[in-house]
Amino acid sequence: MASGKSWAARSAAVLTVLAASAGCVAGGDGDPESGTGRTSSPAASASPVRPQGPPGALPRPGEVSRIPPASDGLPPVISSIPTRRKVVFLTIDDGWEQDPGFLAQVRERRISIAAFVTRDAVEARGAADPTAQGGRFLGAGKWNYMRDLREAGATIENHTLTHPNLPTLGYERQKAEICGTSRLIRKHIGSAPALFRPPFGNHNALTRRAAKACGIDALLLWTATVQPGGKIAYQVPDKKLRPGDVLLLHFRPNLSRDFRILVDKIKRRGFEIGNLDAYLKAATGGSR
Repeated sequence: MASGKSWAARSAAVLTVLAASAGCVAGGDGDPESGTGRTSSPAASASPVRPQGPPGALPRPGEVSRIPPASDGLPPVISSIPTRRKVVFLTIDDGWEQDPGFLAQVRERRISIAAFVTRDAVEARGAADPTAQGGRFLGAGKWNYMRDLREAGATIENHTLTHPNLPTLGYERQKAEICGTSRLIRKHIGSAPALFRPPFGNHNALTRRAAKACGIDALLLWTATVQPGGKIAYQVPDKKLRPGDVLLLHFRPNLSRDFRILVDKIKRRGFEIGNLDAYLKAATGGSR
C-alpha cells in the first residue's frame, strides 16, 4: 500500500509528463494530450489562462424539467436528469483505485464528475472489493486524493462507511453509515455532501429517513454502468445513450485508460458531459 507521499510523487510525475507532451501542440478542447491551448511560441511559455467556473455543460434557461419534491417530505430518488439535450452525467463509486492519471484528466480536460466515496475504500481498510483488486494505486492518496479531485472540480458525495446492503440494517445503523460518512467528508474535504448513493442501489424508507437526518438532499442512482475497457452496459433495450443519463463508473484498475476511452466515446456519439450539480439545482430548485 503506497503512502500519501509516494502517491503525490507519482501524481506530480503524471502531470509533468502531460505538460511536457502538450508543450509543442496547439490546444483544442482542454485535452492534456492536445496541449490545453499551449503552443511552442515564446509568448506561450507562461502558464495558460485556465477557464473559470464549474466544469462541464451547464443547463440553458428553461432546458431542464422540474423534479417534484417527494410527497412524504423525504429526499427524492433520482436516476436521470429530465432534459432533451444530448448531455450525460458521470459518477464514480467507492474510491479504491486512486489513479493519478484519472485525476489529471479530470483536471486538465475539465471533466465534470461526482465521486461517491466510502470510508473503507478511500482509506483502504480491509480487503479491496473484488473489482478493485490488482490495482496499482489502491488507497495510494487516501483523503488527499479526494481533496485533489475536489480541487479539480469534482464533487465528493456519500456512499456509506462500509458499503453494506442497507435494507438489511435498522434505522440507527443506516443512519450511522450515512452520517458517519458525511462527517468524514466534511472533515477532510471541507463541505458536507448533498447527494447519497446507496450501495448496490438498494434502499428502503428507513434509508431515506436516515439520509434526511444526515443532511442529504437526494438519493442518486444511475441508468447505465461502465465496465472495464470503457464499455457502457445499458439498462434500456435499444442500447443507446439517452439525454439525461447518469453513468456509473468505479475506481478500478486501468481507470485512467478506461476513462479516456469512455469520454472519447461519449463525445463521438454527439453527447456533452454535464455538470450534475448545476443540473440538479435546475431540476429541483435546490442549492448547494
